[in-house]
Amino acid sequence: MRILPAVVCCLPFLVAAVVVRPFAWTPPELPSMAGPGLDLRVQPPRVDGFDFPVGAPDAAGYLDAQPFGRNHHLGSDWNAVTGGATDLGDPVYVVAHGLVAYAGDLAGGWGRVVRVVHQTDAGLVETVYAHLDRIDVEAGQLLHRGDPVGTIGDAHGVYIPHLHFELRTQVGMDIGPGYAENTDGWTDPTAYINAHRPRAAPRSPDGRGAARTTPSPPPPTAR
Repeated sequence: MRILPAVVCCLPFLVAAVVVRPFAWTPPELPSMAGPGLDLRVQPPRVDGFDFPVGAPDAAGYLDAQPFGRNHHLGSDWNAVTGGATDLGDPVYVVAHGLVAYAGDLAGGWGRVVRVVHQTDAGLVETVYAHLDRIDVEAGQLLHRGDPVGTIGDAHGVYIPHLHFELRTQVGMDIGPGYAENTDGWTDPTAYINAHRPRAAPRSPDGRGAARTTPSPPPPTAR
């Protein structure tokens, strides 16, 4: 009969191992959003254009090793042109003024992730920065274009170091699979950024834009 108390004592740990573990991969709700209308408790600042998330502002020294759409990829995988793990720890920058909606560790194939919401003339969009080695922001923080959000990582050793970067036209979706044939809610990040460069920045012959010559203005502040 002594076996029964031992089983009862261990039951919570068995339940945690069998039931709670699968839900550990489910991303938490975005803390600044609520409802289908996405009523933000703090409105993101309006953007003044988009830069690239590495080698800012123009991805200098980096290449998109797996572009949007290749193998049904829902984002861009940015690597340093030097190859291997040479970009581990390189800085990652927010591509436009925005509000951090989530910053944390999703483990699994995502690792450390930052999600930022941006207010554009056409409405809200969201950017996702994944597999980070370090996170330098927190949920609810307002960011200027070009502010650091973290560093390039490998999702705790799951991959060769790179930045998995997504740009979403539907804000607040689940973290998602990273790959899918259905691209509703996602868009090609590189094409979007090239089409929405800062107005003051002249375009370079290769179409990737040109470096800023003046600092970006701060986003508007609430009064």
